[in-house]
Amino acid sequence: MPPYDRQILQLAIPSIVSNITVPLLGMVDVAIVGHLGDAAYIGAIAVGAMIFNVIYWIFGFLRMGTSGMAAQALGACQLTDVLQLLVRSLSVGVMVALAVIIFQFPIKQLALAIVAPEPQIRSLVSTYFNICVWGAPAMLAMYGLTGWYIGMQNTRFPMIISISQNVVNIAASLLMVFVFKMGIRGVAWGTLVAQYAGIAISLTLLWCYYRRWWKYMRWEGLYDKNKMLRFFKVNSDIFIRTLFLVAVNFYFLAAGSRQGAVILAVNTLLMQLFILFSYVMDGFAFAGEALCGKYYGAENYGAFHKVLKRLFVWGMMVVMVFTIVYLIGGQSFLSLFTDDGVVLKAASSYFPWAIVIPLAGVAAFIWDGVFIGITETRGMLYSSIIATIIFFVVFLVLRSVWHNHALWLAFILFLITRGIVQSVIFKTVRKFRR
Repeated sequence: MPPYDRQILQLAIPSIVSNITVPLLGMVDVAIVGHLGDAAYIGAIAVGAMIFNVIYWIFGFLRMGTSGMAAQALGACQLTDVLQLLVRSLSVGVMVALAVIIFQFPIKQLALAIVAPEPQIRSLVSTYFNICVWGAPAMLAMYGLTGWYIGMQNTRFPMIISISQNVVNIAASLLMVFVFKMGIRGVAWGTLVAQYAGIAISLTLLWCYYRRWWKYMRWEGLYDKNKMLRFFKVNSDIFIRTLFLVAVNFYFLAAGSRQGAVILAVNTLLMQLFILFSYVMDGFAFAGEALCGKYYGAENYGAFHKVLKRLFVWGMMVVMVFTIVYLIGGQSFLSLFTDDGVVLKAASSYFPWAIVIPLAGVAAFIWDGVFIGITETRGMLYSSIIATIIFFVVFLVLRSVWHNHALWLAFILFLITRGIVQSVIFKTVRKFRR
């Protein structure tokens, strides 16, 4: 196997394994509360988990911004910068987490006002939120550590941490719900325990494998004005870009909901095919962050372009595999989630859109990884703004004629546009020596 392919797969495969554990945990939590004898528990877990997913997704810049800058510093052999970046990221993460805790009441009230669950579910969600919000310091600190590990070309540690954290979560939730009879509070406490177990494991791995690096640490200049400005510039671009992605995803959900329960169910099912594809492509995006950032920082542009080429080759291979699998077994895959004949029949009308997802989205995923690695985050922001505008314009113009087909067309164009705009930006703005 060519050396660049080996490097890509060594980073991508552990990330893919980590990603796959995420839906497993959600399914286990739903299964646990599903045996409590009240459907309200399932709805409460779904709403509560969604609230925290949005909060942590918005602050995902702590991982993405850290990985690119760490990879560049490593490639340039600036070891003091590598370590200062870690401390800087952890500091910002903890400060953001403290803000979330301080303002937890208005955050909770705003989230509940937006989702507007029925009174019984609202009470259960409030209980879940009041416990899980105290996990914010652990989660946001772990974002910084995960990004740093990826920048250090180490995706094995995030995989180990993710798997361990999920095992702890499952075990703790089962214990507290079925042994201590704590109901939804038990699921929340299980999540909280797992979050702090995750940060403890992450810090332990950091100490065991990287403590010899600390001889290069210099505390002076840690919060240097120019370094902090660069840190916040990179992360503010990612933060705003994430808000646009959240807006599109939320509007997609809301627009489907307004078309009735069947269409909402159809869109939810078909989006599982996008989510499954994204778990795999995120692995290659992480590889792009680490390798492109390292070679860019080292000014090894020949290796940079070879990695870039191989990333797109691997991306197209993934597209072919997913497209074939969806063509052959996609309908059967949907039947695993529901046996409702009405929903499955309705889904068949929109299924061709789901088949197009891999080809439409591949470039956006890879370019996101590359742009994070080279900290060309302004390009990511511009592509998201333009793609979001196209999404809303297409849907609002065509919705009265095409209805839900207009929504899916708008989403597919949203994915394609992000990839096209980033391709243009890369070729016209960034100048690379070969």
